[in-house]
Amino acid sequence: MSAAVRPAADLDALVDGQRFGAFNLGLLFWSFAALFADGFEISSLGLATPHLIREWGVPASSLGPMLSASLVGIFVGAPLLGTLGDRYGRRLAIIVGCVLFGITTLAVAFADGVTQVTILRFLTGVGMGGVMPNAIALNSELSPKRLRAALVTLMFLGISAGSATPPLVALWGMAEYGWRLIFVVGGGVALVAALGLFFFLPESVKYLHRRGARDAEILRVLRRMRRDVALPEGTRFAPPPEQRAGEASIGALFRGGLAPITLLLWLCFATALLANYFLNSWLPLLLEMKGVTDRDAALVVTCFHVGGTLGGIAMAALLGRLGMLAVAALLLLAAPAVVAFDLPQLPAFWLGLLAGFAGFAILGAQFGCNVTAGMVYPTACRAKGVGTALAVGRIGSVLGPLFGAQMLALKVPLTVLLLALAGPMLLGGLGALAIGVITRRRSGSFRITEAAEPAAG
Repeated sequence: MSAAVRPAADLDALVDGQRFGAFNLGLLFWSFAALFADGFEISSLGLATPHLIREWGVPASSLGPMLSASLVGIFVGAPLLGTLGDRYGRRLAIIVGCVLFGITTLAVAFADGVTQVTILRFLTGVGMGGVMPNAIALNSELSPKRLRAALVTLMFLGISAGSATPPLVALWGMAEYGWRLIFVVGGGVALVAALGLFFFLPESVKYLHRRGARDAEILRVLRRMRRDVALPEGTRFAPPPEQRAGEASIGALFRGGLAPITLLLWLCFATALLANYFLNSWLPLLLEMKGVTDRDAALVVTCFHVGGTLGGIAMAALLGRLGMLAVAALLLLAAPAVVAFDLPQLPAFWLGLLAGFAGFAILGAQFGCNVTAGMVYPTACRAKGVGTALAVGRIGSVLGPLFGAQMLALKVPLTVLLLALAGPMLLGGLGALAIGVITRRRSGSFRITEAAEPAAG
């Protein structure tokens, strides 16, 4: 073997040729841990909301800004930590994000008013904003192409697993220690995850190669990844290709036939996230309005997130075969499941089943959208495509809690509220169906395939 390795072709071949083993398992575990901590923060405040209303004597309709504060923070954090990830590495951006939202989540346990919680949750969102896009980029760039969709989907299960944990913490100790326990545990989980990430999370070799003059670091990662290949000391990689003009422009997301897919994908992101964050924020309070006990409400909320985990597993199997048709089916089925929450005199068992199915459909669809964004765009604009879709989707996630607060302020019947929530899910389902039709016409298959590189300009 020569001392030099051809960079572009050989670097891709080294990544794509790896067998699933300890390196991939470690990358999956620590990425899962980062998203687990992220998911814990997503559902923690919604679970505490009924207790804050009683303890601080504030009306539910006034809590919309507090519940949306972390989502607004994500708007700031996504580009901020995205830039950090582009300049200094995906790994660093993920660790900084976990540290920031870990510290601010822990601080919520010591807050004594809605304003303090709102500010802290905004800062929490800033930290959360950079974790997911950088984790998507890192796993996409270190996973072999044949396993990429499945591994990225499995990584996303950390979100739903983390979101399912606060209700279990509440069952275990909220009666004795109060609502603040959730934030002590959540902050601790994030900081422990950040410590593990610091010691064990690898950097993307494709990022290192693109930055230039990082051959020694690339070699260290590749030796962990490919123990079956001899890579001698001093192996050199050619200078990375110059960035093309098309990479820096959002216009790349609309060239080469991508325009309708980009716009429809944004619609799917926004509607799925609106439904997800609405239920994360208001489901405990809606259950309380139906007369469900705190213990049963915690179990129902857990069912929602457990269903989401199962939906992610199903999506890992279905997305490769059906593409966005799988997302369309889940969003269209989620709408009647959510409306059925208002059926009279449903026992907690049936509410749990409905919540589980709603989580299966809504979170499964969200996972499908995330993975599709990571696969449909070419390398030159993949990070921009994923980050932009997530940013647009956050419009829906911000509107979800505010929508609930406004509906509660207007004292609309629960039936009307749930029917209004079903509308966006049906719209998103139709958007996903349209992407499936476009994909079929372009490639003869519903499977998501990478688009051609956009022309410079």
